[in-house]
Amino acid sequence: MNTKTTSAALAILVGIAQIAALAGHAETYEPKWESLDKRPVPSWWTEAKFGIFIHWGPYAVPAFGNVSKDGKFAWDCYSEWYQGFMLKGKKPYLEHHEKFYHNAPYGNFAAQFKAEHYNPAEWAELFKKAGAKYVVLTSKHHDGYALWPSPESPYYNAVAVGSGRDLAGEFCKAMRDAGLKRGFYFSMLEYANPLYPGIRDGKPSPSALTPEEWNRRVNLPQLKELADNYEADIIWPDGEWDYPSERHCSTEYLAWLYNESKVKDTVVVNDRWGKECRGHHGGHYTTEYALEGGDTSGDSVTHPWEECRGIGNSFGYSRFETPKDYMSRERCVETLVACVSRGGNLLLNVGPTSDGRIPEIMQDRLLAIGRWLDVNGEAIYATTRWAAAPKDFAKKKIYFTKKGDVIYMTVFAKDIDEVKIPELKDAKGVSMLGSATKVDWSAKDGALEVKFPKFMPGAAPVEFAPVFKISL
Repeated sequence: MNTKTTSAALAILVGIAQIAALAGHAETYEPKWESLDKRPVPSWWTEAKFGIFIHWGPYAVPAFGNVSKDGKFAWDCYSEWYQGFMLKGKKPYLEHHEKFYHNAPYGNFAAQFKAEHYNPAEWAELFKKAGAKYVVLTSKHHDGYALWPSPESPYYNAVAVGSGRDLAGEFCKAMRDAGLKRGFYFSMLEYANPLYPGIRDGKPSPSALTPEEWNRRVNLPQLKELADNYEADIIWPDGEWDYPSERHCSTEYLAWLYNESKVKDTVVVNDRWGKECRGHHGGHYTTEYALEGGDTSGDSVTHPWEECRGIGNSFGYSRFETPKDYMSRERCVETLVACVSRGGNLLLNVGPTSDGRIPEIMQDRLLAIGRWLDVNGEAIYATTRWAAAPKDFAKKKIYFTKKGDVIYMTVFAKDIDEVKIPELKDAKGVSMLGSATKVDWSAKDGALEVKFPKFMPGAAPVEFAPVFKISL
């Protein structure tokens, strides 16, 4: 072999090896926020845009929430806080529990949490039809009941009492088989566990651990189980507000999660790691019912974020909610579009019944979202916020998203038949997703003018909110 050829071949091989080494080298994260906050949110999550939240536990047995007479959202409507609201002395919850359960211990509900009709494969099929890309299940809420056989909750989990099944494990398998990303909500606090440092009624327990002892003995082992044993794509903590992240040992856990866990390269986390963390530290930032009242405070936010809310006003199933408490089909879709137009994701909650069925009204809303996304999904998935969007258009119920050299305009407004967009004077073409109908448009006088096509009843490509694709 020619010497020059050999040298050249060796040089190429060395170069390939160096590139491979660099590609395989992952950054090591230190257990401090300055380091951990440098980790980017994995792209699969920022492109997914739409996820399903599931609040399910013994609180689904009483299924009671303090429903308002006018159907408006109120913070004391959460049925999953049933035990917590009783500990706080909330009168509606105390009266309901005395009347129907004769003040029996809350723990009795665990034995009645049978999940006899739980079929996670059917759940997964529904979520896929809805167009969701990821699903987050409450592995343990504030009542401390674990949906998996955790050694740290040996007598208060779904296998030991109630269904006799590893509900979390079955969930993971079904979602994985359906091609959905899956993960777990996890509460840092437990209302009435005598070991928890500070019961939710404010009375200290004589056997309470220190926050550090509690987290190292209970929370961190359980969080590691969820990440490694179930290979969770998402870790979604909550109930962090009693202590700062230092006392929760949060940075210690995250350093392990990012450096050593089985899911270190792909796992997504939120910002609920300590009472100082929301909107400052962790992975994506979280909001909760923040879009109520037309809030636009997130319009300039560039950090990845996610709005979580229920289809109704409660996260856990509430038997006392009526249709007025639930979002309409159109409002569900608009909530998704509004979040994505502002650069966020939507984590939309369903609350199954105690026997494992997703209420029909929730299924109806999810399927309506799926029908809309079947036609208009390209205006949602893998899009970004259009920074130049006219600020007043959201108030007119017109929203914009962007992907490459295309702007998508989603129109929920009912009282207009044309629109002028000053920022799009250089548009090259306008069409409507799902329809071959010609769209009349013109770019003149420094603005793009679009006239909305008229359709015969039943002929429109979607039930509501057409999407216009504007090529630049």
